[in-house]
Parts: sequence; structure tokens; C-alpha cells
Amino acid sequence: MSDQPTRVGVIGVGSMGNHHVRVYDELEGVELVGVADADDEQAAEIARKYDTRTLEIPDLVEAVDAVSIAVPTPYHYETAITCLEEGVHVLIEKPIAATKSEAETLIDTAQKNGVHIQVGHIERFNPAVTALEKILEREEIVAIDAERLGPPPQRAVHDNAIFDLMIHDVDIVLSLLNDEPASVQSAGTRDNKYATATLQFESGVVATLTASRLTQRKVRKLQITTENNFIELDYLDQSIDIYRRSAPEFVQRDSGMQYRHESVIERPQIDNVEPLKAELREFVDSIRTDTTPRVSGHDGLRAFELVTEIDERSEVTDE
Repeated sequence: MSDQPTRVGVIGVGSMGNHHVRVYDELEGVELVGVADADDEQAAEIARKYDTRTLEIPDLVEAVDAVSIAVPTPYHYETAITCLEEGVHVLIEKPIAATKSEAETLIDTAQKNGVHIQVGHIERFNPAVTALEKILEREEIVAIDAERLGPPPQRAVHDNAIFDLMIHDVDIVLSLLNDEPASVQSAGTRDNKYATATLQFESGVVATLTASRLTQRKVRKLQITTENNFIELDYLDQSIDIYRRSAPEFVQRDSGMQYRHESVIERPQIDNVEPLKAELREFVDSIRTDTTPRVSGHDGLRAFELVTEIDERSEVTDE
């Protein structure tokens, strides 16, 4: 592993990409070489803020070891393939590409050129998810319910709620179960600005996922029913509540015998960290140690294929 800093750049410095720039600027062992964006004024503003350069994409690719790609989904492929063919590692914001064939070509090109693809499924790096994975090592999952709801975004979004929001929970469910769905049912409305999906896995686990851009309250929750417990994870405050099984009993009170069934709630201590910083730190570390990223190109393709099926099966209306 080289002692030289890893040279990085960011392509697309809009609402998400500018946070990539901020985090790279803070990471030790990283040299922020420059940024590129179709909006010259936006690129110049971000470059000034973080004391770096604006470059055209070919010049940026030539000068770096790795890039984050945070351009709109339709441009993922053409941007990423340029980097991969030049031997540059890429972190692509989700979804990995606009089509399955594009995603497969990106993965094949990365393998051919000996570089990594990491896909930006940021919730994998939420410390609450990391804690949940350890908790579930001792549990048998029965069902999973996920809600990712919120009001219409202020920024322009090119993907519907399934590809923009639900894909996070699809990736989490697939990683937790390491299983494939035997059946997929879904429904959506308002051009899939609101959608729900029910997945039945080979193991028998049922997962119900809901995503919305029409709900006037921001909700990011994952609930898991196991044989013995009920576990509720809140992505926003990075917390987990575990409702333990308790034995019912009859107790003697002044008014006579009464039935009691107390709930035992445990809240594990979780060290709050910024998921994006953990994600980019691991991306850089995977390059320096030549190890497979936690969220590989294959993981990104797997999630993309499932949300595509969910989207195609949903009942879309144009009201």
C-alpha cells in the first residue's frame, strides 16, 4: 500500500456531489484534485469553496486515481465508462446505471482494467445498519417492513420514488437476507411518486417496502420481526429499539387477579457518524488495499434489477 495520497475528483457537484467534495476535502490521505460539472458556474463555486480546480472530464480523469460520479442517472454510463477505460476507480451514486446492459458493461470494463466500482448505497454505511447486522446474527427473520417517505424534493429528481428512494431499502433487504425473491408484487400511483412492493423470498421471509415523495413528513424506518423480537431502526436519528419477548403473567392486585404482559425495550448504544464519510473512507481504503468494496458493482446491479421489476409491475397512473 502506497504512502502517497489517493488522488480523487468529483464529477457532478450538485446537491449530492458537493457533499462528496466536502468529505474528500476532510479525509486524511486524500488529495482533492478537482471537480467537473456541466454547469460551469456551479463547478467554479464549489472549487472556490474547497480550494480546488475545475477541470474538463478528460483532464480530470487523467489526473486522478479515483472519482465520485454524481451526475443524473442517464449520464452514469457515459461518464463511468470514460473513467474505467482509463483505469480510474469509480464510486457511482445509485442506481448504478440506466439499464441492465449498461451496468453489466461497466462491471466487465472495471474487471478488465483492474479497477473498482463502488455504488453509492449510502445506508449500508449508516452506523445503525452496521449494528443491526450484528444483532441479526443471532436472530431468525420472519418479516421486514421499510418506509422511506417524504414531501416533494426541492431539487430536480430524474428518477421516480422506486429508483430514487425504495432502491435504498431494496439494497438493505438483499444484503441482510442474502436471498432472492421468489415473488414480487407492487403498486404505484402518480407516476410512481408513491409506490409499495411486497417481496416473498425463497426462505419464506416477507418484505414490504413503501416509498413516497408525496408524504408531508420525512420518515426513514426499517422494522424487522424475528422469531423472538421486534426490531425498529430509524435511519434519521441512527437508533435501534429492540422489543424483547416477555412472558405474560397474572398478578394479584387489590382489585383481584389481573393479566399483565410487559414489554422489554432495549436501545443499543450506537456511535453516530456521517454515513457519507464512512462510505468514502471505505472507498478510498478499498483502492489502497485492493479489496472489494462493501457495495460492489454486482450489488448495485442486483438492486437495480429488483427495483426495475418492482417498477414494471407497479400500476402507474398519470393523475
